Order: sequence, then structure tokens, then C-alpha cells
Amino acid sequence: MNPLLSIPDTPFQTPPFSQIKNEHFLPAIKELITSAKAEIAVITEQKEPASFANTIEALERSGQLLDRASSVFFNLNSAETSDELQAIARDVSPLLSEFSNDILLNEQLFERVKAAFDTTDQETLSAEQQMLLNKSYKGFVRNGALLNDDQKAQLREIDIRLSKLSLEFGEHVLAETNRYAMVLENESDLAGLPAHAKEMAAQTAKEKGHEGKWVITLDYPSYVPFMTYADNRELRKELSLAFSSKGFKGDELDNQEIVKQIVRLRNERARLLGYETHAHFVLEERMAESPEKVMNFLDEIQKYGKPGAERDVQEVAAYAKKIDGLTDLQRWDFGYYSEKLKKEKYTIDDELLKPYFKLENVVDGVFKTANKLFGLNFKENTEIDTYHPDVTVYEVTDADGKEVAIFYADFFPRAGKRAGAWMTSFAGQYKDENGDHRPLISNVCNFTKSTATTPSLLTFNEVTTLFHEFGHGLHGMLANGTYESLSGTSVYWDFVELPSQILENWCYEKECLDLFARHYETGEAIPEELIQKIKDSANFMEGYQTMRQLGFGKLDMAWHGQDNSEVEDVAAFEKAILEENSVLPSVDGTNMSCSFSHIFQGGYSAGYYSYKWAEVLDADAFAYFQEAGIFNKEIADKFKENVLSAGGSEHPMTLYKRFRGQEPDVKALLKRAGLLEA
Repeated sequence: MNPLLSIPDTPFQTPPFSQIKNEHFLPAIKELITSAKAEIAVITEQKEPASFANTIEALERSGQLLDRASSVFFNLNSAETSDELQAIARDVSPLLSEFSNDILLNEQLFERVKAAFDTTDQETLSAEQQMLLNKSYKGFVRNGALLNDDQKAQLREIDIRLSKLSLEFGEHVLAETNRYAMVLENESDLAGLPAHAKEMAAQTAKEKGHEGKWVITLDYPSYVPFMTYADNRELRKELSLAFSSKGFKGDELDNQEIVKQIVRLRNERARLLGYETHAHFVLEERMAESPEKVMNFLDEIQKYGKPGAERDVQEVAAYAKKIDGLTDLQRWDFGYYSEKLKKEKYTIDDELLKPYFKLENVVDGVFKTANKLFGLNFKENTEIDTYHPDVTVYEVTDADGKEVAIFYADFFPRAGKRAGAWMTSFAGQYKDENGDHRPLISNVCNFTKSTATTPSLLTFNEVTTLFHEFGHGLHGMLANGTYESLSGTSVYWDFVELPSQILENWCYEKECLDLFARHYETGEAIPEELIQKIKDSANFMEGYQTMRQLGFGKLDMAWHGQDNSEVEDVAAFEKAILEENSVLPSVDGTNMSCSFSHIFQGGYSAGYYSYKWAEVLDADAFAYFQEAGIFNKEIADKFKENVLSAGGSEHPMTLYKRFRGQEPDVKALLKRAGLLEA
């Protein structure tokens, strides 16, 4: 019996991972596609005139088992992949693309959707129903329902090719990451590294068959400490070049042609649908609305960010010259010297802070924060099946003991797991005649694992990452919609980062840090002067970081906001865009685009600006909390009701203004970042 073919008979209907085998995926997805097509046929073949209930709602409810099986598959392909799973993905992705197109290009179905759209009196619908009706109709139009048959065939072909190219892009980046290892035989090459980073390098060496040596990889927990602390400049340069040239070496893992093809096909697709560019197409469904608005937004921040960034680089360059006589500050020097400068200026660094951030304590802290703000309780449940021994599962309940969600926490790096940190779900929240179906939410991160002598201790940056992903998690857990496609994080992309980024703010507040920041050996609370130093140093190098983010946002808009079908040289194109935003010398042989997974593998194409956009939202929203107290129940309830629980039930600006009482102000971010004086 294939466990993916029915709703699991498990506690909370969680996936029975130990019963799911790789050979189950392809047959299950094929069979569930057939079942979902049968559900669509029932909608199209009914005799009654099309209505909101018999067409729009029926379509929303179709294919739920397929969605669940696909979620399990793609989540495992990100967090626990293998050559076999990647091969299955190459078969599954085109099948799902084709099925999606079969629905969106189904003329009978569109006729009914259009009839329901044209004849339904929207005044009789709730705001959420109106959103579903409009989104359903637009979904078809934006996917070619108004095209002729030849154009529809062309669109299908483009979509299948794009899904394959996107997979290939990601596989190349992962393979490049995995094949690189800097094997060090002399301990002197690790000078400057903290003890835990050396220990991890020795552990990695042992795992990779280099016992008695040290291995540094391109995984963030290995890469970042080396670039930040290693005294050996030549080795920092080697590592930096390896990291910055992923997918850009002209070999079998090169992504340059893939980048050009993805960009060309996306633009072709947008023009086929009547849009000027891919960015115009994407931004129609965003708060920002148009490429012009995005560029104006980025330019407004750049006015304040560029002088700040230049000041930051001059300060680091002067410091490097003062202490080491360095006269040519390069990219592989910036993290190293800025960390030393930060330590000197604020007498604070990661090594001083890490003992206060034992992973288990930070997890407990984020749970306590959720409890104080939203009344949530987290209880570990060891009976619930997981896909890897490192994964911990929690039952989430509200103040009345009512089930809210199941939460999976997967925090450590391993060979089959992609880099970075993300939130995802195995099943979304929705309501039907059987009640309120609660979601299965997961946070996946890559934090340093504990060793024989030291527990997992987080850098402050990793603490904010954990809070960030947990903010996304809360958006999923507290979902309270009727329709799964509008519930939880199913919101406009430039709104989705608000719940995650706002939660990071609590990490800088004594009232929150006192809940969990205790020395792992002595149990003493983090001293007040250290908290003050964290706050004082929060804006350290903020100008530089701002320009770095703006550079990525502008690179994304450059690839997607104009016709680039004539672009031959990926490196030259990128260099011309980044030159204006860069405050450090460019480096030959490196390239951002070829490993820019957010826009070429993830869903951020023409949307990378949304990180900064959401920072404006979160700075403005947190200022509201600060006015009344960071654990103020009344404001937390307003945030929960209008942002976290509302999902995509209404336009985000409507929801935001209902919470905040005003539109977000860009000055809130510039003020917090200390850039207004720049």
C-alpha cells in the first residue's frame, strides 16, 4: 500500500515518514494527478450554471492529496535529498508543471470560472471569498486562458523547460558546494579560528576520510567562521573565490547558459501573456505593483545607503592599514577586518556572545516569546514520525489547550540538505464541513552541531535567523482562513517577510533576551552591558549591508525588468549592474548570478527587493510595539488578527493599515539603520 495515496491515519495526520520509500513518489504523484483530473472533470461536466460554490470553491478543494504528496516530496528533496530523489525530481517536476497547465489551459473549466466571475455579485461575498474569486479568475488569465491554441502550446513548452532548468540550476549549485573541500594539514593554517570552528573542521575532515587533518567547506557554518576569523589571507582568498565562483567555471556544473535561458524564457512567457517584461508580470501581484515603483524604492534607500557604505569601507580599510599595513582591502578581507574592528569598537564578538546562546535555550526563548505575545505552548512529541533523527517535533496549543499546529524543527547541516534556512509546510490550514484542519509547519536551518565537548552554540546572527524563520513559522501556525490557497504564508511575496523580519527585533531587547540568554556553563544571565553592546553594534556596517542587499535587488530587476535576449556575457552584464552599487573592488572569475538560487531556483525572481521592502514594514510595525511595550497584548492581538491569522484573505496594504492605522514609512527603516544622518 502506497502511504502517499490517502490522508495518513497518524496523530494529527502527519506524514508517516518511516513508511514512505523513494519508490512510492512517482507512482503516487502519477495516480494523484489522475484523481485530481477526475475531480476537475466533475466540475466541468456538471449541468448547473457556474457559481462561486460549485466552481470556484470546488476548484479550491480539488487535488488536496496531490498537494500533500508533492509537499512531502519537495520538502525531502530540499532537506534530505539523494541522487535517487534528485532523479525522481527530474521526472516529477515536468509532470506537475504539465498538470498545472492542464488545469489552467482547460477551456471548459475556464469558461465556468469566467461565468462564475462574471455573474457573481461580489457584494454578497466575504472579503476572503472575493479574494478567492478574483485570484482564481486572474490565475487562469495570468497563465494563458485567453491565449489561442498555438500560444497555449507555446506556454506549456516554456513552463516545462523552465521547471527543468530551475532544477538543474539548483543541482549544479549543490554539487559545486559539495565537491569543494579545503583540506588543511597544518594547524597553523587555522590560526585565528575559534576552538569550536577548529573542532568542527576536524570533525568534517574525519567524516570526509581525512582523519588527523582539518576540512573547510562552502557550507555556511564552515565558510562564515573561516572568512571571519582565519588569519591566513591567502586561504581566505582561495575560499572566497571558490564560494563566489559556484556555477561559473565553464565545466559541467556551469550555470551561465542556464541563467540566459531562464531569463529569456521568462521574458518570452511574460510577453506571450501581454506583459512588457517578466518583472511587470510578477509585480502585478505584489504590494510594489510595478518595476518603476521598485526601482524608485531602491533608489530612495540608496541615497542614504551609499554614503553610509562608503564610510563603512573607508573605516575598515583604514583599520586594516593601521593594524596590518594592508593597502588593498579586498572582498576576502572585509569580514575579517570588520569583525576585528567591531570587537575593538564594541568589545563584542560572536565568541563572547555564543556561550549565552546554546541552541536549546534559544529554541526555548523563541517559544517563550510566542507564548508571551500570542499565548502559544510547545510540547515535544517523540511519537510523531520524522524523516531524519535530527528532527524534533512539537505539538503547538493555545492558552485554552486547543490544537494550533504541529511544528517540525530541523536545525543541523548534512550532506543531503541544501544550505541556508527556510520555513515550509507539509500541510496547510483550511476549514471545511469537517472543521478546522490545522497546519504541519517546519523550520529548516543549518546551525553548527554540538561536538563531544561543546553544545551547539549560536552566533548572534544565527539567533536572529532562528527567530526569523520562526516568524514565518508563526505565520503558518496561526493561519485562520477558510481556503488553503489564501491561508498562512500564501500572501504577496513582498508581504511574506514581515512576520519573519519583525520577530528578529525581539532579539535586541533585554526583556526578551532575559527569557533565554544564559551562559551554557554557569547558567548566569547575559550581562546588561553585553545587551547594550548588541544594540550599539546592531547598525555596525549597516551602510555596507544595505548596499549589498540593494545590489542583489537591482541585479534581479536588471535580469527581469527588461528584454535581455541579446545578452551574451553573463559576467559583463552583472558587472555593469553591480558596479554602481559596489563599494569594494570586483573580482575576476567570480559571479553572483550563477549561484543566485533565490531568483533562479527559488521564487524570488523580480522579487528580491522584497527583503528591503519588508524591512520597512517590520521597522514601522516594531516601532508601534515599542511605543506600547514589546510584549503589549493589545498590539500583539492586532498583529495576530490582521497579519498572522489573516494570511492572503485581503490585500496586504488593507491588512497592514488595519493593524498599524497608517501606511508604512520608509523613514522608520532608515532611522533604525542609523542611515538618516548619512
